[in-house]
Amino acid sequence: MSGWYTIGSEEALMSVTDAEAIADVADRLFEAIEQSDIAMVQQLWNSDVIVWKVADRDRDRERALRVIAWFVNTTTDRRYEILDRQLFDGGFVQQHILHANGRNGGSIAMRVCIVIKLGANGLISRIDKYFDPAEIAPLLESPFTAEVTCQAHKSF
Repeated sequence: MSGWYTIGSEEALMSVTDAEAIADVADRLFEAIEQSDIAMVQQLWNSDVIVWKVADRDRDRERALRVIAWFVNTTTDRRYEILDRQLFDGGFVQQHILHANGRNGGSIAMRVCIVIKLGANGLISRIDKYFDPAEIAPLLESPFTAEVTCQAHKSF
């Protein structure tokens, strides 16, 4: 496929090939997390990737991969409900709802906005994540805490 298209309402143009490559990286990243494939996440990230999230400092690759591993190991399944994805030259912005069920019985449906930039080599070089950190709490509760909370709500 060849040609050019306009990105959003911007006058900047991106080749269809570039757009397809960016969309492919996006699809592979979220599919890898859904499938617990941390090795694929590692392959998609630059060695010097920077990951930032709300109320936190920049994380280097190793620390960010530990967070991904924790999330995959804490949950039994994960699904991204993509609400919107906009490509720009060198990356994309995506809004999604992250659905996950925890091994502790808790579940989340967390709304996230993520900005991902790719390096010249086509690998992810920067990730900025925007979400309410309180929404992850159900995955942090112990099964006992979740059961007590559930019972307390039933008694009202």
